[in-house]
Order: sequence, then structure tokens, then C-alpha cells
Amino acid sequence: MGLDDKIKNAAEDLAGKAKEAAGKVSGNERLEAEGQADQAKADMKKAGENVKDAFK
Repeated sequence: MGLDDKIKNAAEDLAGKAKEAAGKVSGNERLEAEGQADQAKADMKKAGENVKDAFK
């Protein structure tokens, strides 16, 4: 996993957490769900990169 991929995934995860928190505070369920989806997507990318790294 390249450093730039790690940074992008971490940024996507943080953005998702921020969206989720903003959704909770404002009572916006759609924004909260969007944040959770962004976090899940970042986790999936990280897992895929870890699998690729394991086969190197």
C-alpha cells in the first residue's frame, strides 16, 4: 500500500466521521448515513490494500 493511498483512505475515513458527527448533531439522518458509508468504503479500500500487500 503506497503512502498516498494510506493518506487518501485516512482522509476519507475522517471525512466520513465528520459527516456522521454533523448528521447526529443536526438530526440529519441522511448525512449521518452518508458519513457511515464513507467510513465503510475507506475500510474496504484499506482491507483490499492489505490483501495486496500480503501477497507481495
